[in-house]
Amino acid sequence: MKHPVYLYIAFMAVTTYLIRVLPLTLIRKEITNKTLRSFLFYVPYVTLAVMTFPSILEATQSPISGLAALLTALALAWFGRSLFQVSVLSCVVVFLLELVLV
Repeated sequence: MKHPVYLYIAFMAVTTYLIRVLPLTLIRKEITNKTLRSFLFYVPYVTLAVMTFPSILEATQSPISGLAALLTALALAWFGRSLFQVSVLSCVVVFLLELVLV
């Protein structure tokens, strides 16, 4: 065995540990820069969107039905519908379009 798996696991553990500990040790005081605070505030939302958006389009048999469901969900959410209504109506849109397109 040329490259033991334990070496890879140890490297990933150290990398993950450093990513989480370095900001705590290097930044001791409150961040007052508005641009940096705004950037850090939106990082979780952007990360979630980047992981979710491709899955929405690829989860259906046709990307068109996924896009239609996404647009339906955005419109319903914009007009203040509940999460349950948004999810059910998006699923109905996908179901109907999949019947028509496939």
